[in-house]
Amino acid sequence: MRQSETHRRGRARFRAIIGSHLHAAKKHLALAGGCLVGVTLMQLMAPWPLKLILDYILLQKPAPPSLASLSELYHTWPLTVLAALATFIAIIAIMSGALSYAQSFVTSKIGHQLVFTLRQHLFAHVQGLSLAFHTQTRSGELLTKLASDTQTLKNAFTDIPLAVSGHIVTFLGMFVVMFAINWELSLIILATMPILVSGLFLLNRKILTTTRAQREQESRIASQLAESLSSISVIQTFGRERIEQDRFKQESTNHLRTGLQTARTTAAVTRVVSIIGAISTATTVFFGAWQVLKARMTPGDLLVFVSYMKNLYSPIKDLSKLSAQFSKATVSADRIADLLGIEPEIHDRPDAIKATHLRGEIRFEQVSFAYLEGCPVLHDLSFQIAPGQRIAIIGPSGSGKSTLVSLLLRLYQPSKGLITLDDRDLAEYERESLRHEIGVVLQDTLLFRASIADNISYGADHAGLDQIMDAAREANAHEFISKLPNGYDTVIAERGSTLSGGQRQRICLARALVKQPSILVLDEPTASLDHQSAAYVREAIARIQGNRTTIVITHHLVGMELFDQIFLLDGGRLVEQGTHHELLDRHALYAHLCAQQSNDLVRLQSNTLT
Repeated sequence: MRQSETHRRGRARFRAIIGSHLHAAKKHLALAGGCLVGVTLMQLMAPWPLKLILDYILLQKPAPPSLASLSELYHTWPLTVLAALATFIAIIAIMSGALSYAQSFVTSKIGHQLVFTLRQHLFAHVQGLSLAFHTQTRSGELLTKLASDTQTLKNAFTDIPLAVSGHIVTFLGMFVVMFAINWELSLIILATMPILVSGLFLLNRKILTTTRAQREQESRIASQLAESLSSISVIQTFGRERIEQDRFKQESTNHLRTGLQTARTTAAVTRVVSIIGAISTATTVFFGAWQVLKARMTPGDLLVFVSYMKNLYSPIKDLSKLSAQFSKATVSADRIADLLGIEPEIHDRPDAIKATHLRGEIRFEQVSFAYLEGCPVLHDLSFQIAPGQRIAIIGPSGSGKSTLVSLLLRLYQPSKGLITLDDRDLAEYERESLRHEIGVVLQDTLLFRASIADNISYGADHAGLDQIMDAAREANAHEFISKLPNGYDTVIAERGSTLSGGQRQRICLARALVKQPSILVLDEPTASLDHQSAAYVREAIARIQGNRTTIVITHHLVGMELFDQIFLLDGGRLVEQGTHHELLDRHALYAHLCAQQSNDLVRLQSNTLT
């Protein structure tokens, strides 16, 4: 029921986006429609000059009263009349080509603009979805929807509707003229239509089914590619290249099989139209020639009739191809609608205020949270942090330390309880301004393929070079940046792979500081660093804390005496709270962890000396 509601909501949003775009492009659509009508008229006029030449000039048949002047002109200036009719054929061809070009260009322009508009809406929508959605959704699937599915829709709402309209108008116009020329032959063509329509309907249903499976397989392939390429170092380290190749081959084989099935069905549609058209043409030529011999119609009439009939089946053949394209577009539209129908779990309230110049007073009141229903990560967590305090949050892996920070940033919503910041419910603040006031340094040092200056100023677009350099100095990063070939303009590789772990961490620290945040959060800032790099980072942290509220999540119990409060989490609960010395005096879990780390350090040093 919920999925159905999500899909309905998504389809409504999808229709609104498409409708708004097409409404804005109505003048271009009208121009394309006018060109299409012109092309149709040219197609209807194309065989008539040949009929005039064949019947009334070459065969010298008596012309009807409406064309009596043509016969007189021919007898007086035969070459002039022939040249005029030949020129008329050329003009029809030129006009048809020019109008077709104009229609193709205008519709392509509308289609590309539609893809642009749709991608902007989709990208904005995806960015607004909660972190929970992104952790549960394959990145390859999102990439396929944003890049491939939107491109598939380009023709579905521009070229296809106009083409279908043009083909229908052409079909009806030609059939009316053919019926006026010879109604008996027209009935032969009409008799083939039920067989043709039934066959096309069944084949197109099959195309829709295989296309849906094909798009899903493309998403799986994209997901596997993204996962493999982002984990290439792990794959090579463990020698899993052949295993990954086999996995990729299996997915590609499934996609190939479905693609061939779709291609076979699509080809069958074209062949069905061609075969029925050929049988109809042969039958019509036979009976038409018989009627010419009986003087019931002229050779020119038969020429026009056969010419129309060939063009009559061409629109049907094109419609069958367009039907296959439309089936693909329908699948893509459904996939995009499903994505648009997903509601962000976290919204800004209509009366939300901007978070500016925060004091940094934080309070958790009986806060509980679960990523999956029935599997809580935090249990009735309550504590208070005074403005400007330096807080260390420690505990075993999986105790909920990083989750606590995610809740503070409103990446997730508490399942129960209240979080306040400066005596205001966290939900009263606009998310963007709130996150601007909180500087975060994550354990995973994510950097972009851009210059170092751009990476540092990522969270503060207004920052000038002086501010960037000041932030780098605070983070102990200025010295090594200055020694790089292009200094702050040095472009680093994707994910910062051309820098050491300590250098990446200090750039991330500078990125957090350039915003001049009211609250600073550091999640395991030295977890994966060597001793010297960790010392650089700790020195920078000690210097930059100042009067701002600082929260440090760490496993390493080094320098704990420098913190105003230490929160020890275990199993999602706050089990101990106090200063370093107060917690040591209790001889409880904190004291045990300190003793254990001290023993591990002594043992490591002893092994190193040995």
